[in-house]
Amino acid sequence: MPRALITGITGQDGSYLAEFLLGKGYEVHGVVRRSSTEHFERIRHLLGKIALHQADLLDQLSLITTLRDVQPDEVYNLAAQSFVPTSWAQPVLTGEFTALGVTKLLEAMRLASPKARFYQASSSEMFGKVRETPQSEKTPFYPRSPYGVAKVYGHFITINYRESYGLFACSGILFNHTSPRRGLEFVSRKVTHGVARIKLGMEKQLRMGNLESRRDWGWAPDYVQAMWLMLQQAQPDDYVVGSGEEHSVRELVEVAFGHAGLDWKAHIVTDPAFLRPAEVEHLLADPRKARAKLGWAPSLTFPEMIRRMVDSDLAVLSRAHAQDRA
Repeated sequence: MPRALITGITGQDGSYLAEFLLGKGYEVHGVVRRSSTEHFERIRHLLGKIALHQADLLDQLSLITTLRDVQPDEVYNLAAQSFVPTSWAQPVLTGEFTALGVTKLLEAMRLASPKARFYQASSSEMFGKVRETPQSEKTPFYPRSPYGVAKVYGHFITINYRESYGLFACSGILFNHTSPRRGLEFVSRKVTHGVARIKLGMEKQLRMGNLESRRDWGWAPDYVQAMWLMLQQAQPDDYVVGSGEEHSVRELVEVAFGHAGLDWKAHIVTDPAFLRPAEVEHLLADPRKARAKLGWAPSLTFPEMIRRMVDSDLAVLSRAHAQDRA
């Protein structure tokens, strides 16, 4: 039975990856931070099927201890301060977790589990002010946020450990991916959740930032499959993963409100508070390498994905709303 260790297992990607690996017959271990309040909503249905270990990307000894105890075959580093706007408010913390945390985990692996295969969650935000469109593995980086800068460091330190110590270390440059498990602070889920609240009469408006920003959005469960495929290859390498299609926030809003039978123009309010200090105007993946070498392809179209998220938020909020009124 192969054994995997996932940092960030309580997040969107971590929860889907844990499900995916359990389905593949893996023994799944997850790293969680010590907290007075547990945040296991996304993995509550998996408790009893996975093993959780208290450790922290800022505490290298805890990482070494966990790796020695688990002795994983595969390590997936999904933990980070991953919300881009927060990275301006907390740039030092973002750098410590999202950049230096990768180094501490790689160094812990080198000392305690050097034969394990390593996946680093890189990000399309590294491209930032894009130098070419679409963006491939060879496109130069120009990050436009502390988060993007930190991810560039994590990306290159992964390559450095691969080339310096022979670790089987891969980076997946994943473009935006979403699902009903996405945090409410992310624009895709903010919109679908907002639509559901407006449809149910719980709100009248949804305040948004730049509607013209364009992104390459995909379905999160597809993207965790790509992570796994990278670690099954004969040689470690880095891959861009995305749909290869670009959509504006305005299109996202139109699909979501339209699916609920609402006119978005009657409910959207543009709020400068949600504009970034340095905007990333458009991101578009060139996923040809992932498709050719990994055999990976997305399973849902953009409208299908957004409609599923609206339906999910409507169902959850309807149940909660009914209970409140009972």
